Amino acid sequence: MFRHRFGWRLIISRIFFSYGIFLPYWGAWLKGEGHDVATVGLLLSVGLVARFIGSLFITPLFKDPSRLIFALRLMALCSFIFAVAFWFGSHWIWLFFVMAGFNLFFSPMIPLGDSLAATWQKQFPMDYGTIRVWGSVAFIIATSVTGLLMDVWKHDVILVALIVSTASLVLTSFLRPRIMPAGELKQRGPQVAFRTLLKDNSVVRFLICVSLLQGAHAAYYGFSVIYWQRVGYSDATIGYLWSLGVVAEVIVFTFSNNCSAAGVRQTCYYFPVSAVFCAGH
Repeated sequence: MFRHRFGWRLIISRIFFSYGIFLPYWGAWLKGEGHDVATVGLLLSVGLVARFIGSLFITPLFKDPSRLIFALRLMALCSFIFAVAFWFGSHWIWLFFVMAGFNLFFSPMIPLGDSLAATWQKQFPMDYGTIRVWGSVAFIIATSVTGLLMDVWKHDVILVALIVSTASLVLTSFLRPRIMPAGELKQRGPQVAFRTLLKDNSVVRFLICVSLLQGAHAAYYGFSVIYWQRVGYSDATIGYLWSLGVVAEVIVFTFSNNCSAAGVRQTCYYFPVSAVFCAGH
């Protein structure tokens, strides 16, 4: 048994450690398996669609707070099984289904982990932002270490690292916290038709912003490593570049509680402009 705060740190750090291997480097692993860039894009797109489906349809199945630990265990176990399945073939058709399966079950783990944190916050005091930093720290370690290992064992180490990481996630999820999550089952509130939401200009603007943000993330996650390899950066350097970006995220989470609403709005204005300026240089 473990303390609840420590337990959530363990769970979230293992999830983001696996993400720190999969998100930056999976395009490079597919490229290393002999697939061209077009096929890599297709397979990554399948994963994104499966991630959308998993978050939209699997996550809502676990509305009872007392079942969140079970849900995380189930998702972790299925993710590990599909991670191992990558080992058994590299044909694009096989990878098509394995990519779909892995993303389908791995994607709900972050919203389920956030739901677990929200449930525990109601049971005892817990600063989400401070503890969430552990996920970013784990991501930094994963990107740096994987880059260093790739310098020695090339792309083959990416799959090995993912399997080991998801196995660790399964073992962590089966540890029992001292305080189990509990709470009232959320009742379904009044529903608003999606077509009605689209009549609200603020909702449309929000959806456009989120779509552009996700599109930029897809390109960055899927092809940044391949691009940096092509222009001559070593794998270790690529890992450090990824880690540097996440360090900024850690700083934001650490000081997020001190930001006013006005400060958040200013950040939303200035950060995209800074990102475009940096991409142009």
